[in-house]
This record gives sequence, C-alpha cells and structure tokens, in this order.
Amino acid sequence: MKSIFFILIGVLLYLNASAQSEDEYQPDQTIVPGLNNNSNSIYGKLTDKKTGKAIEAASVQIYPALKGKGDSLLNGMLSRQNGEFRFNKLPRDSSFRLVISALGHETLEQIITINNKEHGGQPFFQKDLGNIGLQTYIKQLGEVIVSSSRPALEMGIDRKIFNVSNSLLATGGTAVDIMKNIPSVSVDLEGNVELRNNTPQIFIDGRPTILTLDQIPADHIDKIELITNPSAKFDAASSGGIINIVLKKNKRVGLNGVATLSGGTPKVFSGNLNLNLRQGKVNFFVSAGHNQSGGNAKGKTERQNKADGLITDYF
Repeated sequence: MKSIFFILIGVLLYLNASAQSEDEYQPDQTIVPGLNNNSNSIYGKLTDKKTGKAIEAASVQIYPALKGKGDSLLNGMLSRQNGEFRFNKLPRDSSFRLVISALGHETLEQIITINNKEHGGQPFFQKDLGNIGLQTYIKQLGEVIVSSSRPALEMGIDRKIFNVSNSLLATGGTAVDIMKNIPSVSVDLEGNVELRNNTPQIFIDGRPTILTLDQIPADHIDKIELITNPSAKFDAASSGGIINIVLKKNKRVGLNGVATLSGGTPKVFSGNLNLNLRQGKVNFFVSAGHNQSGGNAKGKTERQNKADGLITDYF
C-alpha cells in the first residue's frame, strides 16, 4: 500500500514539472546571429549617431539593387525596442538597397553587397550590418520677426477703449480733433463735448481735471476711454458719463521736447511746444499751444412740432 502511495506522489511531481517547463518563457531568437541559417538573412541595429541610444519604431525597407528589377519592395519592418531589425527569406541576389527613415532623423539609403566568399560557399548567406548610426535631422529656420499692434477699438468690462497713439489724427491738433472722430461722441463748433446727448465729465489718467479739451495736445494722448455707465467708485456727478483721457508715459531721462506746427485752409493754424526735464525722481515739464481756425461756420437745424403724435408744423 505504501509503495502505491509513493508511486502516485512521483507521478504528480513529474506532471507538475512538465507543465512548468512548457510555460517557461521562450526568448526571441529571430535576431540572434547564427540562428535561422537556413535562410538568406540581413540584420543590424539602429542607433542615434550622437547619443548612441537605440532607435525604436524606425521604418526599415529593403529593395533589390540590381538594374531591371525596379523599385519593388522585398520586405519592410519597424525596428524593435532595442533598435534591431532582421530580414529573412531574401532572394539570392548580389546586392540590396536598404532605406531607413525615423522620426527626427535624416533618411538613410545604403547599398548592401553580398560576397559569396565571406560565407565559405554556403547555400545561404547571413549578413550582419552591425550598428547603423542615424544623423539627427536639424533644419535651420530663417529669421522670424513677430510684430503686433493694438486694435483701434477694445471692449472693456464697463468701457470702450479707443487707441489713438498711432493714429494720424494724433499728429498736431488737440484732443478736440480726436473727439470728432470717435463714435457716440459729438463736438459742437465751440468745442463742447456730448456723450449720448449728455455732458460727460472729463478725466485725465482716471482723475477729474479742470482742463478743457483744446488745452490737451493730441500728441500726448495714448488712448481714450468712454464710460457711459460709471460704477459706484466714480463721483455721483458723472451721471452723464465719463471720458477718461490716458496720456502717454514718457520715461526718457534728461531734457527732451516736442514741437509741432500745422496749418490749413481757411486760416487754420496750430502749434504745440512741450518740454520735459527729468532728473531722478524729479520731473519738470512745460507745455504751450496755440490753435487758430478761421472761415465762416455754417449750420442747419430742423425741428418738427407734434400734437397728439401728429406733425403740426416745421421749424
């Protein structure tokens, strides 16, 4: 009885060992030199010429190099993770053309010559190309100039912003000349400004001012902000809206100045002189301007008088 028990244990141990040997991992032997010697084979390894690292997933194609056979593809594959590739079952030709292309590297073409003397007259050849280095693809770009400009109109949260620093209207003249070309702003013959048929309050750099528009040179204006519905942070007296004039920020040190002269017809003349002296944190400036306009101004007004929604007469 004991002998039968030991025999059963031996049989079970043998079956378990056989199952484990069948489940063992079999290494890939397709690229090991010396194997598959019953087939014409060409193999090698792709590496980066600069770093020496293997190149994975590179396209490797092989063509016949003899004339008259055209560009018919014999075989193709992607290089493995370690950069190796291998072509088996190739025809018995004397030469082949190898084409290799990889992302970020220059395309390489290589002629492979098969010498029968190297293989000792064996019926099949095994050609080892060794490490094939690929050159990194570098393209020198030309000079790139990036330029940008601010749009003429920008929409803010509570205001419309008109950039006038690069406008031709900002050359000579005063702020009145700029206001005449801003939508929703009307200027009468005396230089009075209305914003949506209401008299707005004039601000300079976010603060109220007692200056009139004809006293502000157009060359000093960077942008104009129209605030039709002022928030609670502004004065309650600005219910008619606010026109905020933002001046240019000039950081030049020393004495500098700008003088402008302009003329027109009939009898239009204007001139501005601005001098600025900056030393450290102290800044002195003086500004003077003259504006003269002649000729006869013409105006026309039309009015309709209505009663109960019906026009009674005209004026």
